[in-house]
Amino acid sequence: MNGIEAVARILKLEGVEWVSCFPSNNLIEAIAQEGIRLTMFRQERGAIMAADGYSRSSHRKKFGVNVTQGGPGAENGMGGIAQAYADNIPILLIPGGPPLASWSVKPNFSPSRVYAPISKQTEAIFSSGQVGNVMRRAFHALRNGTGGPVTVETPADIAAAEVPSEVLENYNPPKRSITSPSRSDVKEAVKLLVNAKRPVIWAGGGVLFGDATAELKQFAELADVPVFTTMQGKSAFPEDHPLSLGAGSGATTLPAYKWLQESDVLFGLGTSLSHTGYGQPIPPGKVIIHNSDNITDINKDEAADVALYGDVKATLEIAIDELKAAIGEEGRKTGVASEIAEVRKQWMAEWHSMLDSDDVPINTYRVVGEIDRCLDKTNSIVTHDAGAPRDSIIPFYHATTPGGYIGWGKTTHLGFGIPLMIGAKLANPDKFCLNLMGDGAYGMSAMDLETSVRAGAPITTVVLNNGGMATYPGGYPTARELYGVTELTGNYASQAQNMGAVGITVEDPAEMAVALAAAQRHNAEGNTVLIDVHSNLESKKSRFG
Repeated sequence: MNGIEAVARILKLEGVEWVSCFPSNNLIEAIAQEGIRLTMFRQERGAIMAADGYSRSSHRKKFGVNVTQGGPGAENGMGGIAQAYADNIPILLIPGGPPLASWSVKPNFSPSRVYAPISKQTEAIFSSGQVGNVMRRAFHALRNGTGGPVTVETPADIAAAEVPSEVLENYNPPKRSITSPSRSDVKEAVKLLVNAKRPVIWAGGGVLFGDATAELKQFAELADVPVFTTMQGKSAFPEDHPLSLGAGSGATTLPAYKWLQESDVLFGLGTSLSHTGYGQPIPPGKVIIHNSDNITDINKDEAADVALYGDVKATLEIAIDELKAAIGEEGRKTGVASEIAEVRKQWMAEWHSMLDSDDVPINTYRVVGEIDRCLDKTNSIVTHDAGAPRDSIIPFYHATTPGGYIGWGKTTHLGFGIPLMIGAKLANPDKFCLNLMGDGAYGMSAMDLETSVRAGAPITTVVLNNGGMATYPGGYPTARELYGVTELTGNYASQAQNMGAVGITVEDPAEMAVALAAAQRHNAEGNTVLIDVHSNLESKKSRFG
């Protein structure tokens, strides 16, 4: 057995069920011979983003794995890796690499060296006898601590070298190890929360990856404390719950804004509390309790009054015990749920005219409102794309099931939604998977609609086709006037049909609900769908090109 055959066998031993790839690497054939499903994408970045989506929607139960060729193939995937790194997503990358004799010689490209700044861990296999050790370290990194891309580079000569039989005979998949904060620190945190005048819980993506929604719900109900979720944490707490404040990216709900501004104690759970333009700011002057399974997150951007380093589920289990000891088994009632309901009612009244607008061309918020009303939340997975679609949908789509929404974007790549949803669909074949994107984002990954069709991974893409880049760039009036730099055109429904998908055009608000019903039916029948929403028809008549 040679190096790549040994790597493929270890993937099988580790329970890997699916691998994304593009375009050429002998490992692809070895993986197929192990009976592991493969999907060939249209470009490397999309293949890596699909592996990302597979991991995001699996919450450490399964990992996305990607194989690319060395050299230009490995070079071309860096955007997808950067996205996974920023959002702490565990994916395994297995690119080819140059032979060892020329490993560090220009122009040869070594992924394990170049990916290092945007990866949790990178390593090259320098000896065929080290295949088992390198792969074990990779899966240990995927399962433990904070998430992130893990790279195993396979230099060409090592990939073809014979592997000693004992390498596989002695291979044992590593397990996940759980760390917990000290009980005394948790007790101090609970005391601060119970004595606070206006506490709030800030729940991040770690709650989803830690499978801790049930514990978060129990803790919040016992303490009667409202819960805000970050963009990446959206769906970690049911947004139809009386204690839900909703979620936030750069935009958020009125209840979330009010409590984040007015709270005196903030309990961050499964979060980095990173300062980012794609999230809500934390006003100064608060007492901060910070839980993360990444020690470097704590005291990074926010000073922690109480640091709870460890697994979020284990932390909450201890916190629930301490809370019951402090206030009793039945918990407490502060009346905060009624206050949240009143603020939410006021906020929704202000937005009702937008979410139900009959304006033609169709209003973006009417599209979001119909998505929120028409989907079976228990059996759906929804995501946004970068730009205006993200900030339009995050506050108004009510995610009620863990993993029912995939929030992303500490770094924000246009076009991520299509490959992400293909990965999510392959990990969750029984779910209806929908992504909302603008026409600028659509241009970055449109060809992977064909991948969705070919792979038998039917998704629905809703494109806000307003004929231009609404927020990119935000200025440059002369460039827009003279050269039309923000104008885009295209009949995207027809393009989708030419790639084997079902194309649906929506021009009237009343058609949106009908289109979503049809999309769910077509997806259930195995057909990929693109809904081309003409949200600004006037700008379709471009003077340029």
